[in-house]
Amino acid sequence: MEKIKKLREKTGAGIMDAKKALEEAKGDMKKAQEIITAKGLARAESKSGREVHSGKIYCYTHGGGSAAAMVEVACETDFVAKTPEFEALCKEIAMQVTSMNPKDTEELLSQAYIRDAGKTMDQLIKELGGKVGENIRVSRFARFKLGIE
Repeated sequence: MEKIKKLREKTGAGIMDAKKALEEAKGDMKKAQEIITAKGLARAESKSGREVHSGKIYCYTHGGGSAAAMVEVACETDFVAKTPEFEALCKEIAMQVTSMNPKDTEELLSQAYIRDAGKTMDQLIKELGGKVGENIRVSRFARFKLGIE
């Protein structure tokens, strides 16, 4: 039970999902975490066609106001849009836009995540989508920087 609890805290998975992953991984926490992540991404893929009617517009300012990004991140329900995890995702996306200056959403999604080069922004977004069971997508964004780039 202690391993299930720890796995749930790390991944946000449900009790049964954590139990099944631990059984499949034969008690190996790291492998169980990978199993849950893979299943979450698969779950997110299956929801990618669903319509999104809620979300959040998030603004991030960097360097004392010398650079900023505004992102529109959409999800299916306002319940998910109001969660701290969704807000944290919006912040991460806005920080990515500010620092990496993608030209469009497609380029943003394919970029390596600035905090973990082992995953793309698309994977980061799908992880939360799998966890909350909703389609999440970046609708649009804008980046501003003082001076000439």
